[in-house]
Amino acid sequence: MIQRPILLQKVHTALERNPVVALIGSRQCGKTTLAREWVKVDSAGYFDLEDPISLARLSEPMTALRELRGLVVIDEVQRRPELFPILRVLADRQPLAARFLVLGSASPELLRQSSESLAGRLEIVVMAGFSLAEVGVNAQAQHWLRGGFPRSFLARTETDSVAWRKNFIQTVLERDLPQAGIAAPPVALLRFWTMLAHYHGQLWNAAEPARSLGVSEPTVRRYLDVLSGVFMIRQLRPWHANVKKRQVKAPKVYFNDAGLLHQLLGIRSPHHLLSHPKCGASWEGYVIEEVFKALEPDEAYFWATHNGAEIDLIVLKEGRLLGIECKRMDAPRLTPSMRIALDDLNLERIAVVYPGTQRYRLAERVEAVPLAALVEGMEGVFPGLS
Repeated sequence: MIQRPILLQKVHTALERNPVVALIGSRQCGKTTLAREWVKVDSAGYFDLEDPISLARLSEPMTALRELRGLVVIDEVQRRPELFPILRVLADRQPLAARFLVLGSASPELLRQSSESLAGRLEIVVMAGFSLAEVGVNAQAQHWLRGGFPRSFLARTETDSVAWRKNFIQTVLERDLPQAGIAAPPVALLRFWTMLAHYHGQLWNAAEPARSLGVSEPTVRRYLDVLSGVFMIRQLRPWHANVKKRQVKAPKVYFNDAGLLHQLLGIRSPHHLLSHPKCGASWEGYVIEEVFKALEPDEAYFWATHNGAEIDLIVLKEGRLLGIECKRMDAPRLTPSMRIALDDLNLERIAVVYPGTQRYRLAERVEAVPLAALVEGMEGVFPGLS
């Protein structure tokens, strides 16, 4: 059992200061397991909206919820958005009889649209699969190959991990995406998702997938937005600086989980991963996701110009503008792009994250940082700024 103390503390703190907390993340990332730290699944205070018994108990939701005390957990809450106005009434009671932890597989944006009535009463905590800090740096190779979904990472063998990811992808295609409003056949959506695997780490252009699938560009953009909304894909927006250079305006697309990327690319072993043409892009996406988990930036972008200058990630953290480059090489060096980004964007620092073990200076405000430093959070990546 891998412990997740930082996430537990984050949820605990949110529950202390808010009557309703939403713990959201992709299907099977461990939300229910985490909620069991507070409420047992078979208790009166636990509702699973995919369970017919729980749905029957909530046929009269106000009657079912108003007599409960302590912490109440409602799993897969996005399936019953009509519960949010009822939660508002219960959250406003004085004295407060119960607090509510709602679990969902919808993005913060989608959840906010459904929960506007809870403004000022709801705090959202976003959860992902296991982070490198949680599994430990000694398991980094397995973590990169299998991804962070608990049942994929903890599978007994590589074959078992591959089988789990195959079934997971099928579940998302057959259940989650249709419930999100996509009526396309699962086989067509699998083709689209596989196309996205080859776009991983690249600029998004809807024209080619639209032609291949025989649908309009707005349709494939909607497919992409829905996959982003269920935490399968990250769309990284470009940073637009006030400079004379022509800057890239299209977003980049990344898989949130490296294991799912490898599944759709047909990568089944460490050797196959290291020899695959998408190895470098996979590493970049893996590092970017770990940076999100470690730094929890307020905002994040990439930056690129049509002249070839670019930086993989720009994060805004507590008013500081910081750059991150992902280099899968033994000894990264300062590049012209890094110098241009420092000058044009006025970055406070750049960290070049690489798979080595030594931290060393590349230039003023630029440092090579081992991937393992991410387990220490902000202080590990940018010492002295936290």
